[in-house]
Amino acid sequence: MELRTGALQALLIRDPQEKAQAARALYDRATAGERDAAPLDTAARLTPDTDPPGRPERPRLVEAVKVASRSPFTVDGRAALLHAIAHIEFNAINLALDAVWRFPGLPRDFYFDWLQVAAEEALHFSLLEAHLRTHGKQYGDFDAHDGLWSMARRTEGDVLARMALVPRTLEARGLDATPPLQAKFAKAGDQRAVEILAIILRDEVGHVRIGNRWYRHLCQERGLDPIALYPQLVERFEAPRLRPPFNLDARSAAGFSPEEIAYLSS
Repeated sequence: MELRTGALQALLIRDPQEKAQAARALYDRATAGERDAAPLDTAARLTPDTDPPGRPERPRLVEAVKVASRSPFTVDGRAALLHAIAHIEFNAINLALDAVWRFPGLPRDFYFDWLQVAAEEALHFSLLEAHLRTHGKQYGDFDAHDGLWSMARRTEGDVLARMALVPRTLEARGLDATPPLQAKFAKAGDQRAVEILAIILRDEVGHVRIGNRWYRHLCQERGLDPIALYPQLVERFEAPRLRPPFNLDARSAAGFSPEEIAYLSS
């Protein structure tokens, strides 16, 4: 199967566990043997039979302000917090698969990068969902919001905006949020959650680096200044404003330039 078609088919899967398995299998198939020989039609413009992404019936999606607060210091609170993180990772699978199929005409490495991201996000979701079950809950048992996918919708017409505002904005916020979350879980005595978040943080540095790579590549192709363009995209697409504290070490490792780090620090 042509890999971009495979990404679309995986994106349309409704069952979360099946989607995660499909994303990992697709990446395994993409990287088996020679990458240059993998069937990847970079020019195809694909039209889905149904509107992506495939979603389970639950969780119920509500406005972000209506999602209940989550304290890690009770069993139910920890379960709700784990569920919220699992929901982010489930959406991240969809976002990576969508990047593969939605945008034609890009270098082959773009598609392999995002297939890798999809597979790693699938691993994260599976780890979190398994740990959630040890708390007597499963994915779908709590309400969630749709902030990540709403930005995907807003940027579906421009791959440059997608790279600017999903991986290097929304996903980069995870670099900032993860260490404080680890501290909370550690204080609550949930060492397994701390370990899973360490895996996620390690991989997310790479995912944000991929977003930075392709954002700069596209800016160079279009003759645009990536530093000057970014705040314009934030305003045009109504992206969330960045607020401290920032994990400057992780952001630097993820490829943010010294100028961007200085901007955050100021």
